[in-house]
Amino acid sequence: MRSIKLVIEYEGTNYHGWQTQRNASTIQEVLGDKLRIITDEVVKTTAASRTDAGVHARGQTVNFKTNSGIEPEALQRGLNSLLPPDIVVRSVSEVEEDFNSRRDAKSKVYQYIILNRKIPSTLYRRFSWFIPEQLDVRAMKKAAALLKGEHDFSSFRASDCDSSTPWRRVKRISVRKEKDFIKINIEANAFLRYMVRSIVGSLVEVGRGKITVNEFGQILEARDRTRAGPTAPAQGLFLVEVKY
Repeated sequence: MRSIKLVIEYEGTNYHGWQTQRNASTIQEVLGDKLRIITDEVVKTTAASRTDAGVHARGQTVNFKTNSGIEPEALQRGLNSLLPPDIVVRSVSEVEEDFNSRRDAKSKVYQYIILNRKIPSTLYRRFSWFIPEQLDVRAMKKAAALLKGEHDFSSFRASDCDSSTPWRRVKRISVRKEKDFIKINIEANAFLRYMVRSIVGSLVEVGRGKITVNEFGQILEARDRTRAGPTAPAQGLFLVEVKY
């Protein structure tokens, strides 16, 4: 049996996240249907990150096992001919039999995009959080720097998160202004459910002047989700890369 690794890109707008659900269209379901057509098998796919409804991916990693002898290049062409235009297979490769895209990941990189100007955008409405009031990017940078290193991220964790531990190690985080956009990049060894969106929501409160940098640090130390800001909307979040 062969083990296959895919790197896929998708727009999450029309999907209820990665994981298959009853009565809801998901990336895993659509991909699995097309793999069944090509391989004539029902394959079990595993993704590096179970992205939530409305979240996008530029570099989601997926693996599965198959008895099919189809070559990687032919599999890529076949999938891209069958998949809807909001899902694209960027690469296909054969990997070691025991490879697991989720378990073997060393770190993941996410990006959150904020459109920070007075007028909204038709073109970017599905790919950013529109905030018309000017944000203090310098204060947001100072607050974000407090997240580097290993911490208990309970204050930025969904109430229904099923992770066994709230401890995560943030390797790098940056906040930068690019014309009308504020881009927040964060790399960590792993993420809790809604962790990035919760962090962004609190950083925006810092940018608005509703939370000071010192108070942001206190929120992290409190380990209490009720102390943090709102969860940022899904459409601004992208899974950029999974590192192995």
